[in-house]
Amino acid sequence: MTNTPISRMSDPTKLVPELADVSAALFRATGNHTVPRSTLNLIGIRAGQIVGNTYLTILNTSFARKAGETEERITAVSSWTDALFFTDAERAALALMEATIQPAPFGKERVSDELYAEVARHYDEKAIATLTIAIGQLSFFIALAVIGKPAPVTSLAAQQWD
Repeated sequence: MTNTPISRMSDPTKLVPELADVSAALFRATGNHTVPRSTLNLIGIRAGQIVGNTYLTILNTSFARKAGETEERITAVSSWTDALFFTDAERAALALMEATIQPAPFGKERVSDELYAEVARHYDEKAIATLTIAIGQLSFFIALAVIGKPAPVTSLAAQQWD
């Protein structure tokens, strides 16, 4: 048996200790209860699916399961646009996240005024700011996940990095 590394890079929090503070601050900012944790888990799962990253998909799926999310909803995240399992508010959050992390269609904005208005129908200003931070947090971790390729885990306490 060879001793194969589980990731491409060493634990980035050991290489850049300030990362732990940034990460903790982002989790505190998104944990202000203005957006349901279930919604944040759903957008996390979908972000992992979009970027094709097993680490993010498994981690966010695990968070959702631990929070009591149903298997039907977890499974349907990949096809949320036609699934009957999601509220209008969850759909707006998923659409906002997708519009933000995917390239815009040629000549169009990523987040249209219509999409922003739909999000604003379901979330107040603080919640929209929280969703924005959550999407930024996902983008931050997407870079670490796709570049560093940590081992897929179901807990942040598990061994992710060599």
